[in-house]
Parts: sequence; structure tokens; C-alpha cells
Amino acid sequence: MGLLTFKGGIHPNDGKSLAKDKAIVEILPKGDLVYPLSQHIGAPASPIVKVGDQVLKGQKIAEAGGFVSAPVYSSVSGKVKTIAPNFTPTGGKVNSIVIENDGEYTEAEKLATKPLEELTKEEILNLIADAGIVGMGGAGFPTRVKLSPKEPDKIDYVIANCAECEPYITADYRRMMENPEELVSGMKVILRLFDNAKGVFAVEDNKPDCIAKLEELTKGEPRMEVAKLMTKYPQGGERQLIYAVTKRAINSSMLPADVGCVVDNVETIINIHHAVINGRPSIERVVTVSGDGVNEPGNFKVPFGISQRELVEAAGGLKEETQKIISGGPMMGFAMFTLDVPVTKTSSSILCLTKDEVAMYEPGACINCGRCIEACPSRLIPSRLADYAERHDEKAFEKEFGVECMECGSCSYVCPARRQLKQAIGSMRKIALANRKKK
Repeated sequence: MGLLTFKGGIHPNDGKSLAKDKAIVEILPKGDLVYPLSQHIGAPASPIVKVGDQVLKGQKIAEAGGFVSAPVYSSVSGKVKTIAPNFTPTGGKVNSIVIENDGEYTEAEKLATKPLEELTKEEILNLIADAGIVGMGGAGFPTRVKLSPKEPDKIDYVIANCAECEPYITADYRRMMENPEELVSGMKVILRLFDNAKGVFAVEDNKPDCIAKLEELTKGEPRMEVAKLMTKYPQGGERQLIYAVTKRAINSSMLPADVGCVVDNVETIINIHHAVINGRPSIERVVTVSGDGVNEPGNFKVPFGISQRELVEAAGGLKEETQKIISGGPMMGFAMFTLDVPVTKTSSSILCLTKDEVAMYEPGACINCGRCIEACPSRLIPSRLADYAERHDEKAFEKEFGVECMECGSCSYVCPARRQLKQAIGSMRKIALANRKKK
């Protein structure tokens, strides 16, 4: 059978060789820890501690602010220093709990759990909710909500997003190489919630070692299989992944559950394993620090709240000629103006580059070559949508299905005129979606 894939997409230089073979290194924080109360889609968490309180590692410090929300736990022991707005990687300020680390790492009691076979579906969901787990691949959607579709019996596939198609990022790859048993265990937990579903580990074929490990671990598991994907960006996009694995299509007004699918990424599924099997809340993750602007690229297991500056220092620090720092990958990440921000639940990577290639070129006029149309995984006409966006023609933008853009950046990457198509379309898309909610 041929490799599974989707229409469109691109093949950028993946840059993964910089950190791919660097084993995960655990880093302990030196300074204060900052915990934003909005690390997820939905209502912010509400503090349940006050300034001066002593807290333990693994202690809940903020509870969910609603059903679509998630609690926050301290990843160290120490004293609550302040509760005030602090900068986040996106550049905005969010109300945050700051904890002075005492260096002792005294642990709180674990979440109350029991053997998996003795847990009911509701108990599993409650453990996932109580642990504060959200989608750790980027969006930060509370996982308990995602795993609670209206009709669970109609879920046919639970897809583990093991593609990691974004250039430079290797955190999920190292997780699959070093902790594959935890990934498979997390999938077993999710499958307990969906009686009719099959678990699929969807891996790009540039990771044959991961494919071999997962195939060995799932041998004899009738409800699990490994799907080999063509290596192509954005193969890890939710819509593209679902289409590649199942040939079922969704649009911006649909959820994966509408076509019988649930999708979670590697780090999220491993956190589910730790919550349900080990009673451990979500307090840490693996982050890739890479790019030609950092001295020692690598993969680091770090507690939430640690300063990203500390993390970059652990990777040997920045080179003098570094021009740009990106949170996430080069395609869908965003530039940062400071490293004095915390690692959050959705911080997958810090990318440090010696050249700001975007700023190096002046955009030219569209030459109607059609390359952006060929590359677009959403089958849109990016050049036309960008024109509408630049003219603030929201009506025409919506008529041409502009809200279906997934903002992957493939169009900008292939454009010979160096037009910033993704940025223009993305800005108008946010306006259009916001105006839809007002109606």
C-alpha cells in the first residue's frame, strides 16, 4: 500500500538534524516560576492560592474556570510571590501566579487513581480534567472536552498525531524513541472511552525507527495500528491527518468527532498516561531548542513556568549573530521580542535563527504563477484571498472560503514574489471569524 497523504503541501528543509539525535535532558529551574492562568482555549483558570502561601510540587494552584478550561498545577515547591499580569510567548500579558522556587521539590499527594481496568469512563475523564491536560501540539484545547463528544459510540478512529511535520522540532520524535511505552499506554487509556474505535499511530516515513518501535509495541493489539504517512508539510495538520488516515474530510465549521475521529498529539497522550496510570498532573513537557542561532541544540524536559531564557542557556546560549527567535516552528510559529517569558503547556519549541529571511526581502507583485494554489492543502486561491484581505473586502474574502485557511504558510513559502500571503489572509480570517460570532 502506498504512503498515506493529502493533496497539496510542500517539502521545506526540515532542519531536524540539529536536534534529532540529542537525547532528552531534564532541566531544573533556577529562578522564579511563572504560571499564566490562560494556557488553553476557553475560560482562564481561577487562582486558589494567595500571595505568601507555601505550595508543593504537583499542588493545584488554579482551578478550571468553566467546562472549557483547565486547572494549573505548581511544578515546584515554594512560596507564592505575586499574582499579577505577566508576558507570555505570544507577547500579550496574562494574569499569572509567580512562585519562588525553594529548590526542594517537595511533592504533594498524587491524584486519586486506581488500576485502569477498574476505572469507569467518567472516572477516566475526570482524572484527565483534574490533571489539567490540554492539547500540547499548539491549540491548547482542554483534552477532557475533546474526549467527550456527544456520541462516543460513533468514534471510529483515535489518531495519535506522530507526524511532527513542522521543521526543526524533534520533541515528539525523541518522546517516541525514548518513551514509546508511555505513548502506547496513553492510547490504551483513550480507547477505554470509545468502544468502537481503533487507535492509529500516524507517523511520517522519515521516522522509520519510531515506526519500528511502535509496530513492535502494538503487535498483538487488535485495536491499534501504525499508519505510515508521506513526509510532507503540513501532514500533521488536523484536517490533513484525518484525510490521510481515513479519507474523511472536515472544514472549519466541523469538529473531528463529526467524521468519527479524535486526534491528540504525542505529548498530550503521554500526559494522559501519567495522569490516569500514575496519578500525576500535567506539570512538564519536552521542548526542542534548535536553529543555527543557538550553540547546542537539543531536547529538554522542563517544568511549566520555567523561563525560556533559562532553557536557551541550557542549550549553550545564543550566538552573537542571532537575529530572530521564534516560539514554535518556522512555518506556524510566531516571533518573540523577549526570552523572559515562561514555558507553557503549548510551548513545543524555541527556534533561534541567525538570519531573518522574511525581513531580508521586499515583497513584489503577484505574477499569477499559481504555485500558491498548488501548495495550498485547503484547496484555496491564496493570492486572491490576500488581495481581498489587503483591500479589507471581508465579503469577497468569505465568499472565496477564506475562513477555511489553516494558516500553514505553505503559500508564502512557495511564492516567488515573496508576498506575505499567510499573514494577510490570517489577519482577515481572524476578523471574519470574530464578526461571525457577533451575528
